Amino acid sequence: MRYKIFQDVCMQNQISVLLVAHHADDQAELFILRSSRDSGVLGLAGMAFTSQVFSSHTNFCNNDWKNHSVLLVRPLLDFSKEDMYKICQGSNRGWVEDPTNRSPLFARNRIRASLGNLLSGTFNSELQAVISVCRRTRIYVDQICNSLIKQSITVMDQGFAVINLKTLNPSKIEDICLSKFITLVLQFVSQRQRPIRGSTSKLLLQYIRTIPCKGFKALVCCSVDCPLPSNAESFHTFSNVEEEHCFSDELEQIIANGKSYSNNNLVTNSSQAQFLDMRSQSVLDEARRLDVISESTHRNIISLQREEVSHFKSKTDEVASGCESKQGTEHIAAFLSEPLLPGQTCYFMNRFIISWKLSKEISSNWFRGEPLSLSYLEGD
Repeated sequence: MRYKIFQDVCMQNQISVLLVAHHADDQAELFILRSSRDSGVLGLAGMAFTSQVFSSHTNFCNNDWKNHSVLLVRPLLDFSKEDMYKICQGSNRGWVEDPTNRSPLFARNRIRASLGNLLSGTFNSELQAVISVCRRTRIYVDQICNSLIKQSITVMDQGFAVINLKTLNPSKIEDICLSKFITLVLQFVSQRQRPIRGSTSKLLLQYIRTIPCKGFKALVCCSVDCPLPSNAESFHTFSNVEEEHCFSDELEQIIANGKSYSNNNLVTNSSQAQFLDMRSQSVLDEARRLDVISESTHRNIISLQREEVSHFKSKTDEVASGCESKQGTEHIAAFLSEPLLPGQTCYFMNRFIISWKLSKEISSNWFRGEPLSLSYLEGD
């Protein structure tokens, strides 16, 4: 909802770049949060310096999408929250403290409080060091994906993408790179704010590896009942004239500086990318072996992970107990083979408790002859 409001303001005022003040402490919290959920190296790399905010206004045609896309930039990721306070104090700027940030009901707040007791100079620097290594690995994966997109993807004016499988040659690509490539293509075509992941990503990876490559192309498009994508930012190169129209000189300089920074931090081969295809526990163990983190930092991170997992499980058991007192609760797999009936409660992926009911706004005719199924869920 917050980003939707930001996005609407940007659209109304023809603002193409939105800067937000996420900082290094946010990255540390996110690392612990994602590691407690057994994230891979790409997730442990944290927030990216830039990301695309896809428009929710999906009815634009032709070139209108150029004026309805927002680039989200986080220029302060290398600064700590303490740095933010000092900057504000030094320039006599006021700020607002969100009282909900102190509520223990939210996972980030609990992690923030725990980190506050551990952020010694050594622990903080080592935690940021392992995040930096993960970010370098993501840079490597992004470089591979960028190359694959340029070589094998054609984006049509109608908003769908064509993958040249012969050029792509999936059998020669590392799993982590191919999975990210597929995710980027699907995220662009569907205009989803968040990428697909988990079992869905694994199924698609397995599927594309089994398609015969010689002479075949894959068409990636939305359902015929869905609106067309609103922009093609990730796959479009502006002409010089378009750049002059869309961006100010100052913004062009920022983009040039960003490209220069990226070029100076290129990861030329996989031997320079650590933790490829590793989950969180393996990442921490390898970081300790490589002396990126010390034994004490490794132990403290593991402790924070277990604390958050334990809190989640106890909260889940408490909620589940309440549900079970009202009605039976079933365990289901990530993909439902049977319809989830209105009012039925079940566990999903051993992490979420799901229950649903029919909305009065939906006509009952919509369901006639249509099997109900749950195809995608996402939690944070």
